[in-house]
Amino acid sequence: MATQVPIKGTEGRKGELMRPTGMFEELERWAETMLPLGWARPMHLERMFWGGAAPQVDVIDREADLVIHAALPGFRKDDIEVTASSDSVTLRGSASEETQEGEGAGEYYRREIRREDFLRTIHLPCAVDDKQVKATFKDGMLELVLPKAEPAKRHSIEIEEG
Repeated sequence: MATQVPIKGTEGRKGELMRPTGMFEELERWAETMLPLGWARPMHLERMFWGGAAPQVDVIDREADLVIHAALPGFRKDDIEVTASSDSVTLRGSASEETQEGEGAGEYYRREIRREDFLRTIHLPCAVDDKQVKATFKDGMLELVLPKAEPAKRHSIEIEEG
């Protein structure tokens, strides 16, 4: 589980607890609101700062679970490793360069399609049951279904007249 760290001297948040990576996530959200749609985190900047490819992901918060879709074109199921904890999911992919041999082999005139190793950790908005995670991979898309831990599930509250 994530370690809670008290923030000292931050105006408006005095005494509030925050995950160590929370500040970076808040900065990322701020950048997404300031930059035009689609420019929030261009993949070339991701490679420049973190030294490798990072798959694009969608995180969907449903009533009883979280769903993560990750675009992994060019990878096979055996190239991908997924690990989960109650508050994060880590995706790791290892790519091997395909070599052409034999009669059909040749030298590249242009080479733009690349498969690079990647490592990406996604911090989750709520606690999940990491023992019940289901993963499927089809047509370059990885789908993870993470059931929420009991306290994190949404419950309807009946409002009484007072």
